[in-house]
Amino acid sequence: GAVIVGLLVAGAVFYYASSMPPITAMVDGRAKGSVTLLDRYGDTFAWRGQQYAGLVTAETVSDDLKNAVIATEDKRFYRHFGVSPRGVAGAVRINLSEGRSALSGHGGSTLTQQTAKLLCLGVPYDPDSGMSEAEYEGDCRRGSLLRKAKEAIYALALEAKFSKDDILTIYLNRAYLGSGAYGFEAASQRYFAKSASEITAGEAAILAGALTAPSRYDPTNNFQRSWDRALTVVRLMEDQGYLSANEADIVRARPPALSAAAEQRSGGFFADWVMASGPSFLTRDTTEDVIIHTTYDQDIQIAAEQALAEVFAEKVSDESDAQAAIVVMSADGAVRAMVGGRDAPLPGDFNRATQASRQTGSAFKPFVYAAALDLGWTYESLIEDAPFCMDIPGSGQWCPENYTRNYKGWVTLTDALRNSLNIPAVKLSESVGRENVRTVASMFGIQSDLAAGPALALGASETSLLQMTGAFAGILNGGSSVTPYGLVDLRLLGDEAPLMEQAGGIGERVITRSAAQQLIYMMNQVVQSGSGARARLDRFEAAGKTGTTSAA
Repeated sequence: GAVIVGLLVAGAVFYYASSMPPITAMVDGRAKGSVTLLDRYGDTFAWRGQQYAGLVTAETVSDDLKNAVIATEDKRFYRHFGVSPRGVAGAVRINLSEGRSALSGHGGSTLTQQTAKLLCLGVPYDPDSGMSEAEYEGDCRRGSLLRKAKEAIYALALEAKFSKDDILTIYLNRAYLGSGAYGFEAASQRYFAKSASEITAGEAAILAGALTAPSRYDPTNNFQRSWDRALTVVRLMEDQGYLSANEADIVRARPPALSAAAEQRSGGFFADWVMASGPSFLTRDTTEDVIIHTTYDQDIQIAAEQALAEVFAEKVSDESDAQAAIVVMSADGAVRAMVGGRDAPLPGDFNRATQASRQTGSAFKPFVYAAALDLGWTYESLIEDAPFCMDIPGSGQWCPENYTRNYKGWVTLTDALRNSLNIPAVKLSESVGRENVRTVASMFGIQSDLAAGPALALGASETSLLQMTGAFAGILNGGSSVTPYGLVDLRLLGDEAPLMEQAGGIGERVITRSAAQQLIYMMNQVVQSGSGARARLDRFEAAGKTGTTSAA
C-alpha cells in the first residue's frame, strides 16, 4: 500500500513539475492592472488597483529583506524538501492545545507551500469562469485536508523543478503586502519610495511583518501597529543570527519613516476624483498598468491640509461634527489640491469638495455684479441700499433684509459687494434681469439648477465647492469659463502616446475683460476691508467673497 501511495505521489509531483511554466510567467499573479498617479512635476503621489512594480529575485533584494522573510516565514527554508514534518507536527500540537481541530489555525506551512498557495496550485484566475476574484482567492486559501495534501504535492513539485532561490523569487513577487501592492518591489516603492534592493533592516521588518495579515499591518493604516509587529520580526532576525544584538538595538531605536506619498494615504480625495474622470476600463476596472499625469501639487496639498487642521484645532471642539472642504485651482481650471473633509480619507470616502451640494449664500453675489458690469454698469455706479418689498406671484410679498438690518442709502457697487449688502444685490439682479444672472453663473460653470425667484441673488441655489471654485477661476482669468480638471494625460505603462488627454481648461468668454477686471477689484476690496477682511494676506493681494447660509 505504501509503495502504491508513493508511486501516486511521485506521479502527481512529476505531472505538476512538467506542466509548470518558466519563472517569468509565474511572478505576476494579479487579476487586474494598476493605476499610478503622477503630480504636476512627474512624481508619484498615489496608486490604485493592484500594483506590481517589476521582477525582483532572491539575489536582487537587499540581504536584510531576504533575511527578514526567511526568519519570519520559514527559518528552515534552505534545509527542507518543500514540506516540513516538524513544522506540521508543531502546528498540530499548538492547534490542539488551543482547543481547535488539528488542521485549523496554525498551518505549519513552509515557504514553498505558501508559494504553492499563492500560485493556487497552478490554476490562474479566469474572469470567464463565473467566479469572482474574491471567490477565486477564497478557494485558493481553503484549508481542507484534501487541499493541504494537494499543496504539499505541488510544493514537492516546485522543489523538484526549481532551486530554492527560484522558489523564493516567485514568493517575493507574488506575496500581497497591503495597499494594493503585490510583490516586495511594489511594496517597497509604495511605502518607502525605494527599490527592494535598498530596503534596510527596519523597513524589511515592516514589510515581512505585513505578510501574515496585510491589511491589519499595512503601515499606512496604523504605523504603530505595523511597527509593533515589525519588532517581532527584528527579534526573530536577532534570534536566528541575521542581526547582532547591537544591530537589533539600533533598528529598534530608529523606526523607519514612510515616504511622503505613503503618508498622504494614497492621494486621498484628489486621486479618487481623478480616477472617476476617466473611463472605468482604464481606471477602476483596468486590466492594464496605467499611468495618469495630473495637475496635483503635493506642497499645496500639504499646506491646505495643515491650514484646515489648524483651524479645527483652534476654533472647533473635537466632539463637533463640523466639516469643511478645500479646492485649490489655478485660473485655467487646473486643480492643485483638494481636501474633501476634516478626516484623513480612505479611497472611496465621501468627498465634500465634489459630491456635497450646499447653498452658496452671499458667495453667489459676484455673478450678479458680473452680469451688471458686463451690461455697462461700473464699479463706481450707485445703487440704493434701502428697505423695499416686492410681490412674488403665487407667494405674496417678499421683503429682503440686510444681515445687520442697517441700511446705508446710496452706495457704489464696490461698497455694496464689499459689505455684502443684500438689498443692493437683489435690486441689481432685478434691474439687469434674473435670466442674465442665471446665464452668467451657468456659463461660468454653475451647473446645478438655479433659483427662479428673486432670492437667486442671495445664493438660494445649491452647488458644489468644485463648481464654485471653477466659476471664481473664470473671473480671475479675465472673464472666460473654465472646466476644472485634474487629468493631464493617461497612457499605458511603457507607451509614449497618451490614450487620453486633458479634457478641461479655459473655454468661451463669459464677460468682457473690463468687466472681469472691475469685479476682481471689487472682490479684492471684500478681502482688504470688507466682510472677508479676516482672510487678508500680508504679502499677497487676494480677492474673494464670503458666504453664509443656515442651510449650508
